[in-house]
Amino acid sequence: MSNPSQKSFPVTWDQFHRDSRALAWRLAGLGTFDAVVAIARGGLVPAAIVARELNIRTVETVACKSYDHQSQSGIKVLKEISQPVLDLSAKGGKILIVDDLVDTGNTARVVRDMLPGAHFATVYAKPKGRDLVDTFITEVSQDTWIFFPWDLDVAYVAPISGGTD
Repeated sequence: MSNPSQKSFPVTWDQFHRDSRALAWRLAGLGTFDAVVAIARGGLVPAAIVARELNIRTVETVACKSYDHQSQSGIKVLKEISQPVLDLSAKGGKILIVDDLVDTGNTARVVRDMLPGAHFATVYAKPKGRDLVDTFITEVSQDTWIFFPWDLDVAYVAPISGGTD
């Protein structure tokens, strides 16, 4: 974390799986989706879990880049959504967009512009981007950095008090 006053929120694989399944439970009440679009890379794991739980067989990706390690920059689309999914959306198909987190909302805006009628769901949401998301599970403060399980390794952590025993 580049800012020492920034909070950290480490998420384990078990917690992320539970939170992603909770997202699927919440989405299940909205009816059947025709396709899910995962925002790569963070949205790949929750989209796979949601697709399994909701029996969505058409799974697509869109790849955007807005972070270099922990510093955010402009959005660059690295992989567009496939034409068949765009056509499905244009014909009134029910499309679900899934990501791990909405932070500032910059990525969400870009992807929403690609699929304006889609339902946007994230596992975690920060205040600046929350209004761009239709469904989420947990809100975290804007100054919190979420450490996802694919970013972590098991290691010793010193006590918050700074003590050594």
